[in-house]
Amino acid sequence: MNQAQPVVGVLALQGDVAEHLQAFERLGVPARTVRGPRELAAVDGLVLPGGESTTMTRLLETFELFEPLRQRLREGMPAYGSCAGMVLLADSVLDDRTDVEGSPGVRTLGALDVVVRRNAFGRQVDSFEAELDVAGIEGPPMHAVFIRAPIVEKTGADVAVLAEVRGRPVRGSAEGDGTGTIVAVRQGPVLATAFHPELANGDDRVHRLFVRMIRDNDDGRAREATPARAETTEER
Repeated sequence: MNQAQPVVGVLALQGDVAEHLQAFERLGVPARTVRGPRELAAVDGLVLPGGESTTMTRLLETFELFEPLRQRLREGMPAYGSCAGMVLLADSVLDDRTDVEGSPGVRTLGALDVVVRRNAFGRQVDSFEAELDVAGIEGPPMHAVFIRAPIVEKTGADVAVLAEVRGRPVRGSAEGDGTGTIVAVRQGPVLATAFHPELANGDDRVHRLFVRMIRDNDDGRAREATPARAETTEER
């Protein structure tokens, strides 16, 4: 990877593809669409955009991209998922619908040790906007756009909670008031938000954070290789 200019891919099967590409363009970071395994192999990190998670699941299978993507995630490729992308990156999904043949509507990639609930705040008419403090994002609160958004119901020990939304009713929640509902998480090189920063009027701070994660991930791999080279030098 070019340290100064990582190449970011945006999964371009369905959803908010153009908006993510425009965010990276504003940051001066090369970004390209990914629709197949060859394009996936050419990027340093991948954005899974908002959209419709069951449709995206079917398209990942149709384009023979699901298994190559899952493998790259297992190998440590940085990824960022917004809304439907969060659902796809999760380990499991609550209250998932099934298709007409009775098979699961969403097949998740298992890159985040979280359990998510789809459409947690309700239908399209229940979409809303909020000002959120997001850990790792400097400056004023982010203007977060929630559209049929998921939430994180449960996190594993290695998952960091970056943001919560308060005071919003959550479908199926025991508390029912939305207090402390998790809407942004990170686990190593994988980031996910229930909201759509690509729709936040040019606020590219989440995308900037993701680019920094890609660079940090590459730095870490370089450092892992350094001790072996140092030992070889000392032996001489």
